[in-house]
Amino acid sequence: MKTPTLYAPDVIRGITIKQPWTVCIVHGDKRIENRPKSWAPGWRLLHAGAESGMDRHALRDPLVARTIRGHQLHFSAVLAVARITGTHGSYTDTGGPCSPWAQPGCFHVQLDDVHALPLPVPCRGALGPWRVPLPVFEQVLTQLPHLTELFPEATS
Repeated sequence: MKTPTLYAPDVIRGITIKQPWTVCIVHGDKRIENRPKSWAPGWRLLHAGAESGMDRHALRDPLVARTIRGHQLHFSAVLAVARITGTHGSYTDTGGPCSPWAQPGCFHVQLDDVHALPLPVPCRGALGPWRVPLPVFEQVLTQLPHLTELFPEATS
């Protein structure tokens, strides 16, 4: 009989982001994630998608190339924890983009408090915010023990 999967508390979800964008968030200053719809605020595990889904066109962008230089592109793994602080439309009140990372015609999910993991945690992702398997979440907290106070229901 198959053992049921245990999940981390609902206060934390995973989000899958294509490479090289994940590295630009984790190791660069990309704090806007471009998405087709708004996302709710809260803590998320940042997951790098599968290699087959990599955005190869983005590698030609000079901003991306500078940011990822010297960093390995990991795939199908959790690379960081970050907090979504809000979402807004394509342009700011001044009419211009909110960030050099912002793409027109998208919702801009604002990220803050990015905590990179020392080691990637292998994991399958999914579209949209997904439930995090408990063993993956436990490996993340083992690497970032200072975050355990943010998720007391997961560590009690």
